[in-house]
Amino acid sequence: MTRKELIERVRAGLGDEALGDRQVAAVIDRVFEEIAASLREEGRYTHPGFGTFTVRVQAAKTGRNPRTGEAMALDEGRTVAFKPAPDLKGSLPRE
Repeated sequence: MTRKELIERVRAGLGDEALGDRQVAAVIDRVFEEIAASLREEGRYTHPGFGTFTVRVQAAKTGRNPRTGEAMALDEGRTVAFKPAPDLKGSLPRE
């Protein structure tokens, strides 16, 4: 799903006259800004029934330059992990 499709689906779910595309886009953008702020400040964001986003630390390690094959030190990094809630996980189709 693209951002535009998300805006259209949210707007359709609210009703034709509820909000315009720009207003819905602004709300969606603000929600994601607040989730990102929560991850920066607290290291986690939980949405009941959907899941939990957490900041994870990746340890420093030794990697290789793909062109030269030379070993190089890679610094510690941070990434965001997502763990789906049981409700979301259970609603996914099995293949």
